[in-house]
Amino acid sequence: MELHYLTIAQARELLDRRELSAVELTQAMLARIEASEPRLHAYLTVTADQALAQAAAADKLIAAGQAGSLTGIPAGIKDVICTQGVRTTCASRILENFVPPFDATLVARLKAAGMVMLGKHNMDEFAMGSSTENSAFGPTHNPWDLKAIPGGSSGGSAASVAAGSAFFAVGTDTGGSIRQPASHCGVVGLKPTYGRVSRLGLVAFASSLDQAGPFARSVADLAEVLQVIAGHDPADSTSSPTPVPDYRAALGRGVKGLRLGLPREFFAAGLDPEVEAAVRGAITALEGLGAELVEVSLPHSDYGLAVYYIIAPAECSSNLARFDGVKYGLSLRAERGSLMDMYLDTRSQGFGPEVIRRVMLGTYALSAGYYDAYYGKAGQVRTLIRRDFERAFAQCDAIVSPVAPTPAFDLGQKVDDPVQMYLSDIFTLSCNLAGLPGMSLPCGFSQKGRPIGLQILGPHFAEETLLAIGHAYQGVSDHHAQRPAL
Repeated sequence: MELHYLTIAQARELLDRRELSAVELTQAMLARIEASEPRLHAYLTVTADQALAQAAAADKLIAAGQAGSLTGIPAGIKDVICTQGVRTTCASRILENFVPPFDATLVARLKAAGMVMLGKHNMDEFAMGSSTENSAFGPTHNPWDLKAIPGGSSGGSAASVAAGSAFFAVGTDTGGSIRQPASHCGVVGLKPTYGRVSRLGLVAFASSLDQAGPFARSVADLAEVLQVIAGHDPADSTSSPTPVPDYRAALGRGVKGLRLGLPREFFAAGLDPEVEAAVRGAITALEGLGAELVEVSLPHSDYGLAVYYIIAPAECSSNLARFDGVKYGLSLRAERGSLMDMYLDTRSQGFGPEVIRRVMLGTYALSAGYYDAYYGKAGQVRTLIRRDFERAFAQCDAIVSPVAPTPAFDLGQKVDDPVQMYLSDIFTLSCNLAGLPGMSLPCGFSQKGRPIGLQILGPHFAEETLLAIGHAYQGVSDHHAQRPAL
């Protein structure tokens, strides 16, 4: 039995029956990391000693009959989320040696539920990218094809879950950074409604767009993790007080009677034929389970890319101003030189080219004389995009579409063409601009054997509906049960 590919439910049963100890399970996962990491580079930090100590504590709780839902379950955390005593680099030289003095709220909740933390996952620097090639510490490789990107910015998290070096992971999604790598790596990924999961301890990129969410190998496992991390955090002013339902109970609802919207703008020219065939096959399967299909329109989604690449860089420019070499992180202080020289040296050498590009774009969009023409106008169009979704959800319960226009592309293929790289997120950006929940789940493979994902979008706080649809689909498909020959 391959312990590293158990579901959370299977592992929970073995642990609770004392047929397997949390220490043994953690040792198996650490062995898997050691075997796969030379080829994958999904982790930036592996916390083996801490993981084994947490596993030993989990075994005591299990023996005392005090196990929580995730007690003894090994997982990884994206390296943009603060972990007390464990370095949090954001895959950037500027934070290479930063060790937070506190846990992010979601990490604290996972620890309270008994999670064993294996380490911190690789990512695009400060979550800016679509391929994990922008990491200052080298790219992550796709476990299905080592020549391919794993997606981004949470590429390390998705690749680790796909490769069996974590039972689940928590990433972040600012414009598709959970859903797109989940699609490319053949796992399930959920971006919750903005405000559903606390952002306290999440190093900010674009504060009105960032949202943390889970990766897993099945929708059922996803629900287990979301149940723990969701909920109001009084220390986070953007956290919603909306009550958290029982996500696990929603899994058995099925799709009969649900109306699924097909946005005509997402099935247009430029969509790879293999992607369209796989997505339409999944939609047909859902129709066979009793769902009703309706056509909807999201006319302003055509402007989503332009709006996103004004709003996100503008917020990035503001948020990243704190990394100046004065308070923490990298500081290049010349013996002779002005304060401005220190700022210039620290930021120009500490940030990578993509981060610098977005800081410059955002600073320009916010500068005197351009604010109204760019940032102000982008905010107005963002409202139109949100209203498009409101009209669409008046006709349907959820929207189904591709996650990405193509399967995973080769490493290096688009790294020198930012516009082509940005276009890979064209189907995911609007969800963040509207603050909606979105999920990706495996629905097929390309001829090259690279995974393809189905995107399901819902109204605000409709995660239950997404989980019900996804679980129903996984009941009649086996794409999520396939494993890479790593």
